[in-house]
Amino acid sequence: MASSGSTIMSKPTLITVLLLLLVQINTITGCYTSLFQFGDSLADTGNLLLSRNDEHSYMRNYPYGETFFKRPTGRCSDGRLVVDFIAEALGISLMPPYLGHSNQDFKQGVNFAVVGATALDLAFFEEKGVHVYTNYSLGVQLEWFKQLLPSLCASPSRCRDMLSNSLFLVGEIGGNDYNNPFLQGKSVQELRAIVPHVIEAISSTITALIDEGAVTLMVPGNLPIGCSPSYLTVLESENKDDYDANGCLSWLNEFSQFHNQLLQNELNRLREAHPHATIIYADYYNVAMELYQFPNKLGFTGGALTACCGGGGPYNYNVSAKCGYQGSTACVDPSLFVNWDGVHLTERAYNHISTGILNGPFTTPRINIGCILSKPQNDDHPYS
Repeated sequence: MASSGSTIMSKPTLITVLLLLLVQINTITGCYTSLFQFGDSLADTGNLLLSRNDEHSYMRNYPYGETFFKRPTGRCSDGRLVVDFIAEALGISLMPPYLGHSNQDFKQGVNFAVVGATALDLAFFEEKGVHVYTNYSLGVQLEWFKQLLPSLCASPSRCRDMLSNSLFLVGEIGGNDYNNPFLQGKSVQELRAIVPHVIEAISSTITALIDEGAVTLMVPGNLPIGCSPSYLTVLESENKDDYDANGCLSWLNEFSQFHNQLLQNELNRLREAHPHATIIYADYYNVAMELYQFPNKLGFTGGALTACCGGGGPYNYNVSAKCGYQGSTACVDPSLFVNWDGVHLTERAYNHISTGILNGPFTTPRINIGCILSKPQNDDHPYS
């Protein structure tokens, strides 16, 4: 019998230690002091509003922002977005939009995302006869970052220090590269041909940011667009086989998965090319699918496929009476709904996604933010 002072480790204990080591190896731990966001309406905290683009001014109207900010801020939701919850988890201020603010506001990061932004530049769509609603592509946002960077740090060494302690969120981006052609009559086959170009644009941006000094980058995939009330309304089908068990359009979700698979393949290539950088894939698709698979269990009893704010119809989405415009009405309690306005999600749905990303299994490699001050609050979340 081994004595109480024996240093021999039992077999079960050894296995446990090895498993813990494996988990640590596959988990990225970091304490980030700055946050830089690139993307579209899923992350815009006010840039389009400040750009005075009147063609898409819906988010400047109430009830946008009603839940948390009590006023419209330019966010396409009733409250906070995923990037806001990540900032709160890091213990830093909510990121200001790039447009309309002075450099002194950017000490803890900046948000370059713009409603309607695409990964590909405007010229790509003009050549294909596709109309896009903003000219703030990923390439434009990257140039904003490059122009701003010298004002954020006094020397190259200080820039390296700052950027090495920053978390870069590159996306979600690409949704509008597909939304615009889809809704203007392009076929799925034509859209699938665009996907490699979108992935290339995202990849080149990641490479450029790494060249500038970025060390940790999180790159989200696309959401399950087949569950969006806007698509469910505009592309309504009489063929029941077009829908999955959750009521989502299967072929559209398969398209989202096609984009996400190509993106993950490219991120694997980038990891090999840049071993000193940490490139994290955020699985927005599967964490969001939980909302459509288990809405009642998660407390979304108002509905997963029906917009909280809209102008009526089976999914409460009406292109002639969008949320924020005359003819639309909002639900009493947005926290009971997954979808906010037919396109974007509610604050509580974004909270679910951010909690799954920060505390759940939906990142590759797993991320463990070492300086989290407070987890995103959601008592019903399985990863809280």
